[in-house]
Amino acid sequence: MVSAAYIANTGIICAIGNDTQACLQSLRDNRHGIGKAKYLKTFWADEIPVAEVKATNEQLAAMTGVNSNWPRTALLSAIAVQEALQPFAEKIKGLRTGFFSANTVGGMDLTEAVYKNIKENIEQVDINNYKSHECGAVTQLVADAFGLDGFVTTISTACSSSANSIMMAAQMIENGMLDVAIAGGADSLSRFTLNGFNTLMILDRQLCQPFDNNRRGLNLGEGAGYILLMSKRAVEQCGASPIATVSGYANANDAYHQTASSPEGIGNKLAMGNAMKKAELQPADINYINLHGTGTANNDSSEGKAVEAIFEENVPMASSTKAYTGHTLGAAAGVEAVFSILSIQHGMVYPNLRWESQMEDVRFTPVTELKEGLDIKHVLSNSFGFGGNCSSLIFSKCS
Repeated sequence: MVSAAYIANTGIICAIGNDTQACLQSLRDNRHGIGKAKYLKTFWADEIPVAEVKATNEQLAAMTGVNSNWPRTALLSAIAVQEALQPFAEKIKGLRTGFFSANTVGGMDLTEAVYKNIKENIEQVDINNYKSHECGAVTQLVADAFGLDGFVTTISTACSSSANSIMMAAQMIENGMLDVAIAGGADSLSRFTLNGFNTLMILDRQLCQPFDNNRRGLNLGEGAGYILLMSKRAVEQCGASPIATVSGYANANDAYHQTASSPEGIGNKLAMGNAMKKAELQPADINYINLHGTGTANNDSSEGKAVEAIFEENVPMASSTKAYTGHTLGAAAGVEAVFSILSIQHGMVYPNLRWESQMEDVRFTPVTELKEGLDIKHVLSNSFGFGGNCSSLIFSKCS
C-alpha cells in the first residue's frame, strides 16, 4: 500500500456527543441528536428539526477557556481541536505542525446579531469590529489559541470542505512538508443557513431518512471534527500508536449544477474511483462506505448510482450517519472521518437510522442494524457538495 499520513488521535463535538467517546456510545445506542431548535433562535423552531450541540456559547467557551464572544463555529472548532491535540500538545513542540480547518458559515451567528444595527448606522460602522466573522478568521482564532503557527489554512468547498482539508494535510505530510497536521472542520447553525436551505426546499420537516425511497430532505446540524495526522518520524518521536492511515483521497467536480449532483453521479464516481487508485485498492477491498447520504432526492439517487457503477453487484456495507448528526455542512467530512476511524478501531458499522423502504432506482440496501466485532480494514467516506465539488477519503487500518 502507498505510504500515508498516520492518524494518531481524533476530536469531535456534535449533536450526539461532546467528545469521541460520547459519540461512540451514541452510535452504539442508535441515539440521534435531531430535534426542536433550542439554542438557535429561529422562526422555524417548531417546524424544522435541527441537530444542535447541546450547549450555550458560554458553556462551549468554558470547555476550553476561550472567549465566549467568539463565533459559535470557532467555539465548536476549539473543543474538537483540543481533544485531538491534548495527548500530544507537548510532544509535538519543535515539529512542523499545520492546521487545516474547514467551514462554510464562519461567524454568521454574530453577523446576524448585529446586521440590523449595521444597516441602520452604516456610516458609523468600524469594519475592524467584525473581522472575526470571516471564515478564515474562525480558523485563525483557534490556531492562535493553541499556538498552531507552522501552516494555517481555511478551506470552504461546501459539504466537501473538511474532506479537502484532510486531503491537503495528508498530501503535505506525504511530501515531507509537515510533520504533524490537525485537519477537519467546523460549522454552527445559523438563521442564514436554515433559511437558505429552506428556500431551496430540501429540508425535512420530520426526522430525515437517508437512502429511503420516501426520503423528503435533510436535517441541518452543527459540530466539529478533526483528526491528528503524523508522519512516520513524528509518530516515532511522539511515541504515538497510530489508529489508521489516510490511504486514499480524491477530489472531482462534475460542474452539473450549483446545488445538485449530476443524475448519474459523474463527480461521485471520479472521486471514489480515484481515491481507490491512490490507495492502490480494488472495490472488493472496501469493507464499509460512510455514505454522504443527506436524505435529499437528488443526492441519494446520484450517490447510489455512482456506488453501484463502481461496486456493481458487490456493494459493501454502507450507511449514512447524517441520520444521527444531521448535515453539518463544512464539518460533515471531519465528523464522519472520526466515525470512519471509530469503525476501524472498534470493528463497527453503524445502522442507517429510520430506513424503511428500498429506493426505486438504487438496488443496494443500507445497513439497518448495528454490526460489531467486524474486521474493518478499509473505510470509504464520501462528501459531495454544492457546485458539484465531490471528495472521497479512504481510511485504512495500520498493518
